[in-house]
Amino acid sequence: MKVIPVIDLLNGVVVHAKKGDRATYQAIHSQLTPSSQPLDIVAALLDVYPFQQLYIADLNAIQKLDANYKNNYNVIASIKERYSALELWVDAGISNNAELSLWLELDTRLIIGSENFPHINNYTSLNIQDKNYILSLDFMPLAYQGPVELLTNIEYWPQDVIVMSLSNVGANNGTNIDLLQKTMARAKSFNIIAAGGIRNADDLVALKEMGINAALLATALHQKQISTEQLESIKQ
Repeated sequence: MKVIPVIDLLNGVVVHAKKGDRATYQAIHSQLTPSSQPLDIVAALLDVYPFQQLYIADLNAIQKLDANYKNNYNVIASIKERYSALELWVDAGISNNAELSLWLELDTRLIIGSENFPHINNYTSLNIQDKNYILSLDFMPLAYQGPVELLTNIEYWPQDVIVMSLSNVGANNGTNIDLLQKTMARAKSFNIIAAGGIRNADDLVALKEMGINAALLATALHQKQISTEQLESIKQ
């Protein structure tokens, strides 16, 4: 099972994402580095383990905080330039083809989040033919966020699908096992990626035993709750 670190960018710095309450996010306080600058954070994460992928959430773009949605674009471009061997997965809140075209220029692997689409037609109208994108099925405590058809009809899914429990993100309270099991039961031919609430190596082992393909995490890494040796063991 792959383990993929996550950084959340807001106004050019890395913030601590917690429970999907984006209005309250503050600059991250990591035990890996005193800095909240993106390049420093990436370097610190790679000192822990030679990760092959990095998930980046552009919170300015996701929240439509900038007229051109490019507040963090150059930051992400600098990460790509500095760490050319690192595959970047980018969630930029893409909801239409204009935004899609902008981010395709950067040549990263794009995350398409269900929360960005009021209707299934908004999703199906995106000009993504090669299916190399990753779908994120986004969940808050009370409900799934997005068109119900995108959740229930697997014909709309690409090969890789994230089950994103936003209310568990950064909360250090464990994963939503029930939600993951329900998704796995009807998506056996897909690569399911778990996101939200992973605390330690035991959580990773449980996900691996379920057949989860990959896990996204941030807080557990920054708080040194998972060691290099444990990460190596999970990969085997």
